[in-house]
Amino acid sequence: MRHDEIIGKVQALAHLPDRGSAEHATDAVLRTLGERIAPGLAGHVAAQLPPTLGAHLRSAAQDATDEGRDPGSGERFDLAVFAARVSGRAGVSEDAALRDSAAVLEVLDGALSPELMDKVAADFSADLGSLLPAGRATGR
Repeated sequence: MRHDEIIGKVQALAHLPDRGSAEHATDAVLRTLGERIAPGLAGHVAAQLPPTLGAHLRSAAQDATDEGRDPGSGERFDLAVFAARVSGRAGVSEDAALRDSAAVLEVLDGALSPELMDKVAADFSADLGSLLPAGRATGR
């Protein structure tokens, strides 16, 4: 899936007013996702995205490596922390951050290979699973 297509879908799903808002939301969610999942998995996700979007995941994975964190696991935090981080990065309320996160993850569900998205979903706690598309969340 191309960069413009991903951003357009996020804008439509999250009912954002313009592409700039969709870019900010997507960037914030991908960066936060990159912190939450294992660095190796973040690299695999980044490889299936356009380079401009994958860079956010790679950056988070590199930060984890630089900090000496275990490459086999991401930083463990819950839905509230995920929303707070996205909110701070995108400059939106936490409710908007949750809406935007669900939209980005739904678009990722269509952009990534099913096997890779299964691995992302498996790395989520139950509360973070609520951000996944309904079919994927119930399949956990």
